[in-house]
Amino acid sequence: MTRRILFLSVSAGAGHVRAAQALEAAVVALAEDGHSVAARHLDVMDYVPASFRRIYADFYLRLITRHPQLWGMLYRITDDTRPDALTERMRRTIERLHTRRLRAAITQFAPDAIVCTHFLPAELLARQIRKGRVQVPVWLQVTDFDLHRMWVIPEMAGYFAASPEIAQRMRAVGLPPERVHTTGIPVMPAFAGPHDRRALAAELGLDPERPAYLVMGGGAGVGALDELADALLSAGDTFQLVVLAGRNAAMLERLRALAASRYPGRLFPQGYTPHVDRLMACCDLAITKPGGLTTSECLAMGLPMIVNTPIPGQEERNADYLMEQGAAWKAIDAVSLAWRIAELQAQPARLSSMADAARAIGRPHAAREVIDTVLKQLDGA
Repeated sequence: MTRRILFLSVSAGAGHVRAAQALEAAVVALAEDGHSVAARHLDVMDYVPASFRRIYADFYLRLITRHPQLWGMLYRITDDTRPDALTERMRRTIERLHTRRLRAAITQFAPDAIVCTHFLPAELLARQIRKGRVQVPVWLQVTDFDLHRMWVIPEMAGYFAASPEIAQRMRAVGLPPERVHTTGIPVMPAFAGPHDRRALAAELGLDPERPAYLVMGGGAGVGALDELADALLSAGDTFQLVVLAGRNAAMLERLRALAASRYPGRLFPQGYTPHVDRLMACCDLAITKPGGLTTSECLAMGLPMIVNTPIPGQEERNADYLMEQGAAWKAIDAVSLAWRIAELQAQPARLSSMADAARAIGRPHAAREVIDTVLKQLDGA
């Protein structure tokens, strides 16, 4: 009998979707190895009215981009709000009214198990579980090195934590200990595979003998990446810079113009690519915002980080975790970023130590571990 696993994500930020895609890829790999298992991934935002999507996802993205301090305040307030508060009950009611099409899609696929990489579908399904309308086990994958109250949903069959500390926090808030599993955050299988740095560097035109640093602007290429690249490269001339502009075509063109006019052979702009692992394999350091998925990918590759401009809330807590573990430094602006790069160049042993720390807490096989846990429960193991 083929086991059918459904993954539900929400495209409010790319991380939740990428985690679901990683889990789906793990199932595909199992199926290719002869296991009787199938998967489907649904983005909840594809099954709600445009008005709800604008409020839920688009508003969130605008808020964290334009008013990050306001988002941080809301993050703290909602983390402290009791689940039975009037505002929380109103929010859940609004969510349920706008997700009928999603429930129909779930019924049509008829899964044996469901894994949510965002709290919205988990919250919706928890109500259906209480009413006896959902009989299959529903699991929840937390996608940050933090536990916000919105992730604490009692009716789940199990919970996947990013780190041992988050697992302990889950138990501390009353989730059943036997349902809490420390797996890490799922990343695509490519981040666990071997990489030939010299061959990949040659493809990009990089000099494998010189330090190379990767600047990541996310899938949308957020931020003044050209200005940042100019500031860093003008501050030192011994390293190369790979800058990932994502889907921001205008930014990519500005970076290419900068590379041609001022930094030929040192600045290597890149557009959107599904092969970020190859870029990471060519580099000695990542300069990135501390999103849960991006940092998990770096950790899986053993790539140390300088995290910059974290969004107040979950990204600040991600940054705290990475720094506590010795895998990252934090920079508050371009000046401090350039200084930290110079310090790490002057102290190669320290950069090597950060890489070791990243590798020690990396979970490159998290997706497979999640799927194995779900299948074991289905098989009664």
